[in-house]
Amino acid sequence: MRSKIMKLAGVVAVSATLALGASACGGKSDSGGGGGDTVTIGFMGDLTGENSGIVIPPKQAAQLAIDEYNATNPKVKITLKTYDSQGKGEQAVPLAKQAITKDKIAGLIGPAFSGESAQVDPVLEEGKVPSISASATNAALATHGWKYWHRLIANDNVQGAGIGGFIATQLKAKKVFIIHDSSEYGKPFAETVKSTVEKAGAKTSEDAIDVQASDYSSTVNKVKAFAPDAIFFGGYYAQGGKLIKQLREGGVKARFLSGDGSLDKGLAAGAGGTTADGSIIGCPCLIDPNGTAGPASKKFATDYKAKFGADTAIYSAEGYDAATAFIAAVKAGNTTAEKINTYLSTIDIPGVSKQIKFSPAGEPTATDVYVYQVKGDQLPLLGNSKNATVK
Repeated sequence: MRSKIMKLAGVVAVSATLALGASACGGKSDSGGGGGDTVTIGFMGDLTGENSGIVIPPKQAAQLAIDEYNATNPKVKITLKTYDSQGKGEQAVPLAKQAITKDKIAGLIGPAFSGESAQVDPVLEEGKVPSISASATNAALATHGWKYWHRLIANDNVQGAGIGGFIATQLKAKKVFIIHDSSEYGKPFAETVKSTVEKAGAKTSEDAIDVQASDYSSTVNKVKAFAPDAIFFGGYYAQGGKLIKQLREGGVKARFLSGDGSLDKGLAAGAGGTTADGSIIGCPCLIDPNGTAGPASKKFATDYKAKFGADTAIYSAEGYDAATAFIAAVKAGNTTAEKINTYLSTIDIPGVSKQIKFSPAGEPTATDVYVYQVKGDQLPLLGNSKNATVK
């Protein structure tokens, strides 16, 4: 996920000792007060904090999927119980313990951010409760050997390779200038893009900007001297918008690209007017409010707008698919956390964002990266980075 909170997460987990004892079995078929015919699935993330705008869409989408399932009058219904962590590990960990020992959830959608995931997932692991995040992208999360952890969004390494491939193959750029913000997110992300385009034969040059600075003229001059076909920026939209503005004022016309940290209307606002138009933003998330990606995406977009009065947004499709995975497990007769986790190890069904299937490490086997193009204050989907075209 794009915010600094997520990217700076690291993998330093707090002590996850739970003392769950006999109650550490996770969810039960009688959890959630359903009298044996209800399974409770949790949703955890920043629901009221400063980054809630990018967590509410997947929460709403998960609720939509569950409401649609319950409307079919199944033998076992599902209740979605929310946990507002505000993206903070110190709030998320006790909430996770409550979810396991008191609420007896059978699964968790989330946590939304990578930072809280690094702290909460050891707790879920000890409680033997499966989780599926719709948005946590820190690559290191998949390296801990967790058996109950999953996510439905490709990690940052995959995103960097996808955007780099798009620059080399679709844009056919021969000279690429790489800029990053020196952050734990932006720098390694930019390095992945750089290595990808170099392997494809492109020449590169690079520079870093200071996120506290407002004058990027030094970087602009370096870009002008290199005369690239494309510029990739690893960082966030606040700096990205200012960078575009100064590049254009400096006479640089090369195509500007960035990643999910810039997938926000604030990029265009920072650049001013239509200055950012034509910029390409990549993301492993599918945002498709017009349903152009296919019939399933079209139906999801239509149903989402009918229920919430808003277009689908960032991570909403992944939230819907995370709920769909748990629904499929329950429909197959699995109502306890451990049985649901076993089911998730073999799930292989279509979702609205991708095929829902996990590697043994919990990563999505689908590694699609999508590209969006700035047009005014809108970010319409161009398509999959492997075959999208730019006019």
